[in-house]
Amino acid sequence: MKIAVCVSHVPDTAAKIKIGSDGKSIDPTDVTYVLNPYDEFAIEEALKTKEKLGGEVVVISLGEESSKESIKKALAMGVDEGVLLKDSGFRDSVSLAKALSEEIKTQDAKIVFMGKQAVDYDNSIVGQLTSEFLGYNCVSVVVALNIEGEKVIAEREIEGGKEVVETSLPVVITAQKGLNEPRYASLKGIMAAKRKTIVEKDAFAFGNKLEVLSMNKPQGKQAGKIIGSDASAVPELVRLLKEEAKVI
Repeated sequence: MKIAVCVSHVPDTAAKIKIGSDGKSIDPTDVTYVLNPYDEFAIEEALKTKEKLGGEVVVISLGEESSKESIKKALAMGVDEGVLLKDSGFRDSVSLAKALSEEIKTQDAKIVFMGKQAVDYDNSIVGQLTSEFLGYNCVSVVVALNIEGEKVIAEREIEGGKEVVETSLPVVITAQKGLNEPRYASLKGIMAAKRKTIVEKDAFAFGNKLEVLSMNKPQGKQAGKIIGSDASAVPELVRLLKEEAKVI
């Protein structure tokens, strides 16, 4: 059985982001890119599923040449093969999901793992869209998973609690923090990854439904104001909360 994992190559969350000269994208200069953190949970769950059910795991990423770094990390963790869908242009969630679904069809993967979101755009919808284009079942924000034969039982986070759902293969699972503890790449895995091939393909072309008109940084926080150091400051504090902050 083929198990697919879709991963993103994203800016490190600690990086200082600058808006590019076009005003519509980030300036990649001096920005460190990493494997999307949520995708690490997806990779680990794919490997655990392979260990339990057998088969092989393929990692798929859409992007530029630099995306190979994230694919190589997945290979070093134990993934069997990698596919880079080459594309340097902007992709919205719909276009990205369509391209991924076409490759997944080519791989004939019946179980697909993704992180619940990528930390660059935070749209949190590519997994669900991909399942729709594939005609697969989908469970999102998964924190516990059990696959027995064709039956899939997953625990997922919802606002205010968790719920347990049952579905069947084929399925797309989007992974949330807490699903597992991703393994570190061993020296043996790193050496083995060097012998594994990354297949490069031109990404399937689909038009975007969304256009980025402009990007802007959020406004900086206003400086704090100290109005006193004892109880005599309380009346002024209350006045400011009412008249300026308007929170009471």
